[in-house]
Amino acid sequence: MRWRIAVPVALAAAVLFWMASAPWLRAHRRAADVLERFSAPAKSALIAADLGVDEVDEAGEGSPRMRWYKPRGIANPPGLVLVHGIHRLAVDEPRLVRFARALAGNGVAVLTPDVRELADYRVDARSIETIGAAARALHAKVSRKVGVMGMSFAGGLSLLAASDPRFRSAIGMVVAVGAHDDAARVARFFATSRIARPDGSAASIGAHGYGVLVFAYAHANDFFPHEDLPIARQAISSWLAEEREVARAIALHASASSRELLERLFDHRLEQVAGPFLAVVDGDTAALTAVSPHGRMDGLDVPIFLLHGAGDTVIPPTETEWLARDVPASVLRDVLISRALLHVEPGGQPTWYERWELLHFVAEVLQALDELAP
Repeated sequence: MRWRIAVPVALAAAVLFWMASAPWLRAHRRAADVLERFSAPAKSALIAADLGVDEVDEAGEGSPRMRWYKPRGIANPPGLVLVHGIHRLAVDEPRLVRFARALAGNGVAVLTPDVRELADYRVDARSIETIGAAARALHAKVSRKVGVMGMSFAGGLSLLAASDPRFRSAIGMVVAVGAHDDAARVARFFATSRIARPDGSAASIGAHGYGVLVFAYAHANDFFPHEDLPIARQAISSWLAEEREVARAIALHASASSRELLERLFDHRLEQVAGPFLAVVDGDTAALTAVSPHGRMDGLDVPIFLLHGAGDTVIPPTETEWLARDVPASVLRDVLISRALLHVEPGGQPTWYERWELLHFVAEVLQALDELAP
C-alpha cells in the first residue's frame, strides 16, 4: 500500500520541481519581487545590500549623465534602458530609482539616462537621440541587444528611437508605459478633457492639471510677453515642483495679464484658457508631429509591449489604444490597460485578477529580456 501512496507523491513532487525550475515560473516569481520592491520604498533601499547591486553614475564630456544599476555575480545579464518621464529630478526621481533597483536586484543590468529636455518639462525630438545613444552604450556593456522601457512621454519617444535605423543594432525590444501616440491629440486633451478613440468615438476624462502646465511651460513664449517670460517660467516650474505658495508669490511680479493667466493655469480653469491653448497647439503641428509615434512605426521589427493605467488622467489610456492599432501587428507582443496601474506606477484598487494580469505582463517582459540575442 505504501508504494501506491509513495509513487503519486513522488510524481507530484517531480512535477512541482519541474514547475519551480520552468522559465515561465521563474519569470513570474521575479516579476512578483520586482512589483513588491517597486511598491515598497523601504525594501527598495535595501536591495543593493540584499541582492548585490552596484550603482554607478557616469557623465562623459559632452555626454548626458547616466546611472548604472549592475547586478553582481551574473555573467552576461540582460540589459534595459529605463527612461524617466517629464520630471525635474530625472534619474534621481524616487519611483524610477526604486524600479531600477528592483529590476537590477532580479538580474537585469539597468541604465537610466538623464534626458535633459524631459527634465526641463519639454517633449523634444532631441531626446530620441539621447535614448538611442543610451541603448548603444548599454549594448556595448552587456554585449547583446537591450530593451528600452519609456515612462509616460518617454514611452512614445522610445518607440521612435526603436524605429530609427541608427539604433536598430542596439535595441531589441520596447516597453512603453503610459505612453502617447499623438502629442497634438494629447495636448488638445489637456485643454478640453476630451480625446478621440481609434473607433471614432470620443472619451470624456478629467484632464490632470499637470499636462496643461507642462505644455504652457514648454511654449511660454506663445503665452506670455517677452518681458514676463522669466517670471512665468519660474512660477510654472515652481508649481510643477509642488512649491505652490512659492509659485503664486513669483507670479505677483508679472504684469497683470500674465499674472491672471498664471492664476488660471494654477487653478485649472480650463474653460478660460482653452481658446489660446488650442491655438498654440494648432500652430505647433510640426514639432508635435516630430515627437509622435503615430504613422511613423512601420519600420519597427522588435517585440513591443504596451502598458497603461486605466484611470490615467495625464496621458489617457486611449493613447495606448491608438498605439495598439499603429504598431505593426507582427511585433506587438502584449497590450494591457489596467486598473492596477496609476500613471506609471502600481496603485489603485485592482481586483486579484487585475493584479495577476499586471504580474503576468511584467513576467513576459522579463522573459523577453532574457531571450534577447547576443
